[in-house]
Amino acid sequence: MHWSAAAVAAALVAPGAQAILRFSCSSLVIDRLDPLVNPAQLPSPHLHQVVGGNAFNVTMDQGRDLSQEATCTTCTFAEDFSNYWTAVLFFRARNGTFHRVNLLPNVGFEQANGGMTIYYSAQSRGTTTAFKPGFRMLVGDAANRDPVKAQQYRQLTYTCLQNAMTRSGETKNFPTKPCPAGIMANVRFPTCWDGKNLDSPDHMSHVAYPSSGTFESGGPCPATHPVGIPQLFYEVVWDTRPFNDKSLWPEDGSQPFVWSQGDATGYGTHGDYMFGWKGDSLQKAMDANCNVACPQLKSQSIAEDNKCTVTPRVKEDTTGWLKELPGGGEMANM
Repeated sequence: MHWSAAAVAAALVAPGAQAILRFSCSSLVIDRLDPLVNPAQLPSPHLHQVVGGNAFNVTMDQGRDLSQEATCTTCTFAEDFSNYWTAVLFFRARNGTFHRVNLLPNVGFEQANGGMTIYYSAQSRGTTTAFKPGFRMLVGDAANRDPVKAQQYRQLTYTCLQNAMTRSGETKNFPTKPCPAGIMANVRFPTCWDGKNLDSPDHMSHVAYPSSGTFESGGPCPATHPVGIPQLFYEVVWDTRPFNDKSLWPEDGSQPFVWSQGDATGYGTHGDYMFGWKGDSLQKAMDANCNVACPQLKSQSIAEDNKCTVTPRVKEDTTGWLKELPGGGEMANM
């Protein structure tokens, strides 16, 4: 069954939200680069999957205007030249070898070349301050393996998809049973800003979650971060279906998936963001109370999204069966 983007959004978006942009961003590149956490480092420690504008590079200084440097974007809203990225999921076989898990287009965007689904949700009409040029942030900790520490990132979760429309049963750890329609990684960023800093040394301190509750429940921003910003949310669907045969799983029955930095717990999930919307286009969308479709923004087809790619800078094999993770990610503290 084919679902239109509007029908999907009506079924899936958070109840009570005022403005919700839901759109597809096809894959731009899978590469061992991280210009936010490891700028100028070629290669970076672990592999990432990246979507958005083709200005993505080894180093991306904060003063650069991505919307002026990029010549194309993998995102359906054609004025969005931001970059969005996460780690890459691998399957670890019983014999200790690794195989990269492919990305699966989300429901409503079946023609996309992998990538992820992006949401921007407004706080309430007229009260949301869109991100500014130079804004960037990180959520999650790639080195974390601790379930207690994982609670600090309130809404980084996984959904074991029973079908493409499953949106319940979220967990903080990797699913422990085969998932019939794949594993969705859910990355929700903080929604409160200090109103001053476009970045911070840890790429997190300038933003915060609500002081109580969640964005969806209308939780208030803390006094230290009083400015309401859009809730940025990634849905990343990993096609784990080819690996659902439990005879391929570790002999002890433990779940076999691992992030590219070597995390087999799931607690090290993380997402990175660099703002790159053209001019005030995102602010216009938030002010206009756009709901999925947004006539205030220019759009392009998914076929056009798929055409925008960049060549990986790191020359290494990331496909097929590998003896170790790209970069040699350590499988410690499993």
